[in-house]
Amino acid sequence: MEPYLLKEGELSELAVKIPGWEVKSEIIEREFNFNNFIDAFSFMTKVALICEKYNHHPNWENVYSKVIIKLNTHDLGGITNLDQTLALEINKIFEQ
Repeated sequence: MEPYLLKEGELSELAVKIPGWEVKSEIIEREFNFNNFIDAFSFMTKVALICEKYNHHPNWENVYSKVIIKLNTHDLGGITNLDQTLALEINKIFEQ
C-alpha cells in the first residue's frame, strides 16, 4: 500500500470511519482499557503482528491495563491512508 497524506475533508471523516480514535494535529490517537496487564499485553502482541504486515509501527504506551496508541506516517509528516487502515485493523482486534 502506497501511503498518501489525507486531505482536510478526509481527516474530518475519520471520526466516523474509525470510531474511538481522536484526530489531533498530525496524529490519530486512541486509548484502550482492559481488565488486567495480561489482556493489555495480549492485545499489543496481536497489534504488533498487524503492524509488521503493513510495515507500519505505532508509538504506544502501556501502563498495567491501559494501552495508548498514536499513529502517523513520519516520512510524510502527517496522517495517511495507511494510518487509517491500521486504525481500522486495530479496532477489529479490540472488538474480538
